[in-house]
Amino acid sequence: MDSTGGNGLERQLKAAKRNVAFLAAAQAILGSAAPMAISVGSLAGYQLLAADKSLATAPVTGFNVGTALGAMGIAVVSRFLGRQAAFITGALIGATGGSLATIALFRGDFWLFALSLMLIGISGGFTQKIRFAAADASPSHYKPKAISWILGAGIVSAVIGPQLAIWAKDVFEPVTFAGTFLALVPLCLAAIGILVFLRLPQPAAASATGQPARPLREIITTQRFATGMICGIGTYALMSFVMTGAPLAMVVGCGFPTELATLGIQWHVLAMFGPSFFTGMIIARFGAEKVVAMGLVTLMGCAVVAHMGIELWNFWVALVLLGIGWNFGFIGATAIVASTYRPHEADKVQGFHDIILFGTVALSSFSSGKVFTAYGWSFMNLFIWPVAILCLGLIGLLILRRKPAAAA
Repeated sequence: MDSTGGNGLERQLKAAKRNVAFLAAAQAILGSAAPMAISVGSLAGYQLLAADKSLATAPVTGFNVGTALGAMGIAVVSRFLGRQAAFITGALIGATGGSLATIALFRGDFWLFALSLMLIGISGGFTQKIRFAAADASPSHYKPKAISWILGAGIVSAVIGPQLAIWAKDVFEPVTFAGTFLALVPLCLAAIGILVFLRLPQPAAASATGQPARPLREIITTQRFATGMICGIGTYALMSFVMTGAPLAMVVGCGFPTELATLGIQWHVLAMFGPSFFTGMIIARFGAEKVVAMGLVTLMGCAVVAHMGIELWNFWVALVLLGIGWNFGFIGATAIVASTYRPHEADKVQGFHDIILFGTVALSSFSSGKVFTAYGWSFMNLFIWPVAILCLGLIGLLILRRKPAAAA
């Protein structure tokens, strides 16, 4: 290799490391919004409602709907303004949502609060694309490490978000939680201060594959895609359903302090993202199907612990198992889905998948409050069993179908 080529690769790697460092810092800050909103969103909604508390989780549903809208919206904004401007726009939306949430809590306006969490969710949808920006800005040999840095930043978010929620919730007492959401404003502005230093390369044009794009129906009706999508949606919906109801069960149902419920969500989020550093290696070693099965069995373990009692350790251990089960189940299912389409078919398949996914997740978080109010925490965890068993059956059929093909 000549010196010119070598220097070019070195400059490319240096620029990639610089961009990844800024993106990881922004991810650590902006990613804190999700655990903050989830850990106290339903509790704040509960205190804003009058006699009927069944809509307490509607603000968290708004957050999930917003995440879906943001995940789709950033593609449009990026196309016209570029990714750097899109990420800055997402941070501004997050600051606006935090400000509106604070106003809603002072006014006692439940629906304005739900709207504000939807804006925070839209910002979160923009933030989810940071990992793709880090990978796209890196040479091929550095992409795995770039993604690892972004995932590592998610661990930081899991600590910052709940801790800030605990620290700031009584700043404007007696208006509980107003300080938590106002704290989002300087966080988002700090992220913007980091994002302005990005120097992202222009995305490369897609290379021609020589293969025509298949119709969407042909792809989504294959056994492999359908199994991956059902298992991914089932895993994510169960996680959202149980996680959203857990703070209500701990604080309202069992009388634990808000701080302990928030710490439980912190451990849950850590368990969601912590295994990501080695989940890919486990998939490479055992296959995505077996990793999904491991995740589903872990979710069943969550249900077992939750059914055993309502002590603090029951909630915390169940939430940790819920996070690990989601990590293995959802990442494994995503790997299955990703193996069913060609690069030039990705946009339409991913779009279809995400619409169904986030729509189901929003429905699960919305129903969480109603089910908890009507039937209680133990009944909520019964839903894990039929969904997990169904998904395990589908995974088993997929594994059995692959064995004859491998033998042939």
